[in-house]
Amino acid sequence: MGELPVNPDVLVDGFGRIHRDLRLSITDRCNLRCTYCMPEDFAAWTPHQELLTREELVRSVAVAVKCGVSSVRLTGGEPLLRADVIDIVSDIAELPNAPRISMTTNGVRLAELAGPLSDAGLARINISLDTLDRRRFTAMTMRDRLDDVLAGITAAQAAGLHPVKINTVLIRGVNEDEASTLVRHAIDQDWQLRFIEQMPLDAGGIWERSTMVTADEILEQLSREFTLDPLPDRGSAPAEQFLIDGGPATIGIIASVTRPFCGACDRLRITADGQVRNCLFARTETDLRSVLRDSSLSEAERDLQMARALGSAVLSKAPGHGINDPLFLQPTRPMSAIGG
Repeated sequence: MGELPVNPDVLVDGFGRIHRDLRLSITDRCNLRCTYCMPEDFAAWTPHQELLTREELVRSVAVAVKCGVSSVRLTGGEPLLRADVIDIVSDIAELPNAPRISMTTNGVRLAELAGPLSDAGLARINISLDTLDRRRFTAMTMRDRLDDVLAGITAAQAAGLHPVKINTVLIRGVNEDEASTLVRHAIDQDWQLRFIEQMPLDAGGIWERSTMVTADEILEQLSREFTLDPLPDRGSAPAEQFLIDGGPATIGIIASVTRPFCGACDRLRITADGQVRNCLFARTETDLRSVLRDSSLSEAERDLQMARALGSAVLSKAPGHGINDPLFLQPTRPMSAIGG
């Protein structure tokens, strides 16, 4: 990599938020069809030649680290569908001043890959799981893979990927009755459970506020069976944490819609096709791929242009996502194409 000087002030937006957390999507493909994410027949995948290569992904992280990024989460789509995912993790882990590497996955392929991922340098993992009922899981994901996900969680724990965080979306009339069951199971299995409000990021454009189970509703439901004490010092974390019955177990609530936490946001995103997004709900992007593939630039010039692209994207960040603004428009790209 070129001699780009370390400049931790590059990724500061107009509101003084310093960006240290990079969400890096490595594919938009997925092997589930969660109803709140994409239609069962969804096939609008990004052409392979437009996706960043392993080398391009790692160079993007290397430049971001030079700009002050200290943690990277690999996302998708489903990141474990990339054949070179182990190599990507290993390459990032071997960078100078390597960031802490985590991953968000649906867990379907995790049983076979948890150990190799840990050995390659993965430090932590988030696994999506919305129900413990097999028939309900099949109906929600259009795939009968609950046993694979549960085996993947067990493998992640055995591989030392602690804490194992479980991300759950509750949908009205579908699985909101499982909140307490999931909490009890998480305590028994040493999972760190986090409930996430359903967000307007589905490929089908069917999101409705009326079907979203809110943070207040989740807390009210859980408070009937558990004593929940909020933990202070949330910082830039997206989840509000609560001690359950005095601890040590906790649950998290990520209330992006009803309790926005934009004021402390330190995250930026690079999509699998090399576009920088300064917010999950942004409707504009900054093209990084064209810089990566500009053969007229030297390595040093390329790195400098990439750093400028990252800095420009961050500087243009709005104060908040505006979901509750009457003029809010859902992003043109779904979550699978953006990266979680």
